[in-house]
Order: sequence, then structure tokens, then C-alpha cells
Amino acid sequence: MEVQLRDPKIVMKLSKLGSFHQSKLSFLRSFLKEFKNWKHKKDLFELDENGHGRAVYSLSQNNRTYSLVCFANHIKDDERSDRVIATKWDTAFTLHDGVPTKKDLDRLYNDVPKQEVGRLSFKELTLSRANKSLRIFNHVVESLSKGKQPDKNKLMEVGYLYRTTAVYGSGKFGLADRFRIKNRDEICGPFRLEMMLVYLVREFTFDQVNHIAKQKNPKKAVALDLDICRNLGIGNSTGLGMAPFIVNHPTLLNNWILAREISLKKIREIENIKDNDFKLFKKILKKSLKNISFWNTDSEFQKKKIFGLLKDMEKLLNFINKHFDFKGKYSFNELYLWCEKNLNDECIEYIVSLMMEPYDNIINPLIKKMSSDEEKHFNIPTQKNIENLRNILENNYSEIIKIDFSKKENNQNFWFISKNKEEPRLADRYLDRGSELEQPLAIARDIKILYERISNKKNSLSIGKFLMENNDLRHVVRRAFISENFPYAEIQDNTIGSKLMPIDMLRLKLSFFGAVKFDPRSDKWLRICMFQGAPLLNDLKSLDDEWIYNTLNS
Repeated sequence: MEVQLRDPKIVMKLSKLGSFHQSKLSFLRSFLKEFKNWKHKKDLFELDENGHGRAVYSLSQNNRTYSLVCFANHIKDDERSDRVIATKWDTAFTLHDGVPTKKDLDRLYNDVPKQEVGRLSFKELTLSRANKSLRIFNHVVESLSKGKQPDKNKLMEVGYLYRTTAVYGSGKFGLADRFRIKNRDEICGPFRLEMMLVYLVREFTFDQVNHIAKQKNPKKAVALDLDICRNLGIGNSTGLGMAPFIVNHPTLLNNWILAREISLKKIREIENIKDNDFKLFKKILKKSLKNISFWNTDSEFQKKKIFGLLKDMEKLLNFINKHFDFKGKYSFNELYLWCEKNLNDECIEYIVSLMMEPYDNIINPLIKKMSSDEEKHFNIPTQKNIENLRNILENNYSEIIKIDFSKKENNQNFWFISKNKEEPRLADRYLDRGSELEQPLAIARDIKILYERISNKKNSLSIGKFLMENNDLRHVVRRAFISENFPYAEIQDNTIGSKLMPIDMLRLKLSFFGAVKFDPRSDKWLRICMFQGAPLLNDLKSLDDEWIYNTLNS
């Protein structure tokens, strides 16, 4: 039996993309598998009694070493902020290419804590900063200093000791440009270095609380229980800066989504499901119910989604227990079709992720195809003609070209770049100034303009000649021809309309990172948790890939 890939016009709707969850394809999970046999070392740990100072952690294999350089700083409580306008943070980090010398450390000490204001060198690969979850951090230190473990229930409310507020790479602020390292086999997958930084930061947070507790009460202090450590991750505060990425990288987006869709297709095509594979699926399904029930948020929007997800998951489990025969032919296909008919997107996409769990043989080859050498695909085929272009627009953008952009609500927003932080922002076209600085992120509107502009052009007119008089549309002409070969390259929605939920764009990207426990603080920013349940450095060689479904309460 052959199953068709899901229709991009359905999959690439923002409400659908905003329902994605982590999976075996997620970058933090594939990073751990790829680096599990690397040697690790704490090369430097010079902190004072309050936990301020510097530390270095490294991963190495053969002649390659990556070093996390940490700077823990003293800041006042009223200086601590997750907002992008912040200028001080509890900690600042960079991932150094190789083993840093004392000269390197002194240089980095002057610039890394400054973050965007500082300047790094080509020896540095990523840059980040993080703030304490102060209530949880202090509770852990206080408990350990008194010789007891912290309250697990309090820890589960948050799930981390620190949260990052940005992770930069690819040439920003003097960091190494991608071309310097793109041919390294160990980091060929997307965002490997960013995942490495966050994972090593997590290790530092545990060492820091243990150190402070020991300094506070040398005779009585105990170390944080390793099981508790494993079930704490790193938080992250993420805003609109992440959203345009998925618009600006169409071939990369396609490769992420395509890997997921091919995975689903291949799993649905399995004729006979092995007993152990279905048992694993059902086991993780049950674990997920507990995980989801401990998903805390103050967002009414997210609470509604969580409630619906739990309700649908229980409905599915009841169906499996009472009415489903997994020993029938193509049973995962039958199960998926039942989900499509009976469940909401939030749960459908969760189940898509869970179906992948038993199938390393399907997933692992696809992970290697999730990167993209984007420059190869950016040339416009100027020899093609208007007829070629019109066919693409009518086939690949049929829903978009129906949008009426003469209506005010379909032009409500515009994207611009913040002068202070050079980060993308969203504003109301009819209330806010600055629309003349609009960024070219309104792809749906520009596609519609393109379609209207070619309506009276001869089919035989070459694209090259068309662009001589319509250079303002070059960016969408390029995208249209990219979509011809990359079916999942384009969001099939209006990114400037009044109904836009920017958080859907954030969540899409974060699901591929491997984030869990999405906690929206508005429709424009949210908090997440990464590496919660993951093995520690000392556990990495014996990696259990089910770690993502473990919690303190399991």
C-alpha cells in the first residue's frame, strides 16, 4: 500500500504548524545521540562563595574540541530581566572552537558578558546568556545547604534553574561565519552547536548550585540528587526574533517538514506492526498523559490547548484499549486515519510524533537530510516564462491568491527591525508609525501582487524580461520557483493579517528544536523547557532515547 504525503496546503497552515510537538527528529535529541560517545571534561571551575566567576566545559573527539566558556556575574535583583532590552544577566556563555587559552579567557571575560554590545572572534561559534529562575534557584541552594533535597513539586512547577534569553550563532557579533565550519561532519545537522551550548549550560547550573550550597554550609550541605538533575532542563524565553527565520529559510523549512511527513508516510505504510513496536508506542502514550498533566502555564490560550490535548489523548487511549486491533494490516495507518477523523490538530500532531518512537531505521536516515545548502537554490531561472510562473502560483499558492488584500484586516500588521536590538518586531499598520520600514515578510501579500501583475502578461514573456520592470518582486519570484521543488517551503497563511498568531511560528521552530512545556506569555513570546529528563554528561554513553518522556513525577 502506498500512502500519499500530506497536502502542503493543509500542513503548512499556521494553526497546524503551531500544533507540532518534539519528536525523534528534534535537534536536541539527535544531538545527544550523535555526541553520546564524545569525551567530556570540566576544564576550569573558578567560582567564589556566591557562585560568581568563570568555568569551562569541553566535549572532544579525535582532534576536535568544543569548549563552553561560562561567566557567572553578580547582578541586583531589579537588574534581572528576560526582555531583549536587558543589559545584564546572571550568566553569559560562548562556545569556543578548541581549547581556550588564558589569553582567550581574559579576552572573552571582557566581551561575553556584554553580549550584543561586545565583539567576539572567529574562534567563538555561539553566544548566549541566561537568568536564574530566582525562586527555584534559591530554594534549591537553601535546601542543599541544610542537608536536604529540594521540594520536587516546586521544581516541577518550573522545570529548570536557569532560562536563556537568546542563543546566537552564524556570524552575529563577530562569531564565526557558517562557511568556516559547515563541512564538519559532526555538526552537519541543524543547530548542533546551539544544542551543545544549551546542554553544557545545563551541566554548569547543577555544579553551580552544589558549589554555592557547599560554600554556604560546608559541613552539612549535600549535592543535588542526580535523578532530580536529570529531570531539570534549561528554560528559554523566546520572542518574535525567531519568527522570521522560518520565512527567510524556505528550503531549510521544507527539509524539516518533509522529513516529518516522510516519516509519517513510511510508518503508515508498514503492513505488520511488531508487538514490541506497538508496546513502546502505547507505553510512551501513557507516559505522555502524565507529562502533559504537569504542563503548567498561566496562559488561557495554552490551558485550553492542554485541556483539549489531555481529553483527546484519553479518548485515543480508550479507543486503543477497547476497539483497536494493532495486529491488523497497516494498523498505524488505520490509527492515524481515526485520529484525523476524531481528534484536534494538537493531538493529531502529538500522535504523529509518538508514532516515530519505535522506528530508528526510518528516522535516522532522514535526520541527515534536514540541513540545506540554501545558496544552491536561490538562483532565479530567468529563461523560464510567465506561463511557467503562473502555473506554479495557481498550483502551489491557490489559497493565498484568493486572499483579498484590499480589506483592512488582511493588512493589519507589518514586520520591522528594532533599532536598539536589531531584532524583528511586529506592529499595527493603522496605529503605529514606521510601516515605510517594513521587512519583506508579507509573502502572501507579495505573491498576490505578483499574480495580479502577471495577469496581463504574455505567456511567452521570459522571467528575466519581466524582472527588468518588476524588480520589487524578485524575492517572491525566487520563492515561487523554489516551491516548485520544495513543496513544504512556504507557510500557506497571511503573516500580516489581523488573525495572525505569531506564537504559532515560534512554536513550529521550537518543536523542531525539541522544546517542551510551551508557556505563552502573550501571542508574541513564550517560555519553554529544553533537555528536561535528558541524561547528564556522565550518563551520556548509556543514552536511553525515551528520556524525553520522563519527569520527576513518573
